[in-house]
Amino acid sequence: MSDRAAKGSPTLEDVAREAGVSRATVSRVINGIRNVDPSIQDVVRRAIATTGYVPNRAARSLVTRRADTVALVVSGAGADEGGEAGDEDGPGTPFRGQLLADPFFGRISAGVVDFLRRRAMHPVLMLADSTDARKQVVSYLRQGHADGALLVSIHADDPLPETLVAAGVPCVLFARPPRPVPVSYVDLAHRDGGRLAADHLVARGRQHIASITGPLDVLASQDRLAGFRDALARHGHPYVPCEEGNFTLESGERAMSALLERHPEVDGLFVANDLMAQGALHVLRERGRAVPDDVAVVGFDDSSAALSCRPALTTVRQPVEEMAAEMTRLLLERVDQPGARPTSVIFEPALVARQSA
Repeated sequence: MSDRAAKGSPTLEDVAREAGVSRATVSRVINGIRNVDPSIQDVVRRAIATTGYVPNRAARSLVTRRADTVALVVSGAGADEGGEAGDEDGPGTPFRGQLLADPFFGRISAGVVDFLRRRAMHPVLMLADSTDARKQVVSYLRQGHADGALLVSIHADDPLPETLVAAGVPCVLFARPPRPVPVSYVDLAHRDGGRLAADHLVARGRQHIASITGPLDVLASQDRLAGFRDALARHGHPYVPCEEGNFTLESGERAMSALLERHPEVDGLFVANDLMAQGALHVLRERGRAVPDDVAVVGFDDSSAALSCRPALTTVRQPVEEMAAEMTRLLLERVDQPGARPTSVIFEPALVARQSA
């Protein structure tokens, strides 16, 4: 039996001795109090690893009144209001399956998890795809099971942002809310992304340019299209044929087929996300249209789908992981300072040129 095992579990005093700091400093680091120098925090964390000290989370929660957990809430107000998110065969199941298969949500989750892991915190995934599910989310948060909510809202008519604010729950949104709500959010300059796509296609000499949009009840879709149209108008293209998709591969296939039926002359295409662009490429290949020689294609997001495309997809990069990490930072800041005013952080897009355009 080792000396440490003989003495019992490591204590705060053991960590303080190993780190060469006071017991109070160790306590502040463990409890997430942010007035400790980062270099000292690193020393304390190494001492915790060396000693094998495990904080008593129940005791810590009594002191800090924190759950050390945040809820990652994905709210789909457009889903069937009669179903429960957890029903295996209920209306919530397609929403859940589409969500978990979407590389965009995977990138949000990765950004959140990586940020929280460094602070010994964890997210709880909650799907709010019906009225009952949203009520459960609000009840869970008001009871203190999580310190706040990171909200990814899928539809413009989603009432959850306003409901959480009215309930006094700390929350931060991924994307600007469609209606004025006093809540912090992170977002991308989507119009600038649309302009980047338009400028790139024009620079490639394309004359008959079209777009596959995302769902037009989503602000990001509206902004991407508006920026794209505005830039093309400045280049002397007053009309942009469009087909609406819903951010899935299948909808990209349907929209591409419809565009080719109505506008077979299309030689340049901007698609509002990479998954739909992947579907569009499938149809172009089936119709014998070479990419980029016959049709140049630009996507949006720079997700894993962009690299899976053949040819590899030129796309507008959205730094989703960084945005998710910033969203999480804003939430923890709001938990620490409940009276702070809401803020917004807007990230800049960048064009990533590959073989499709």
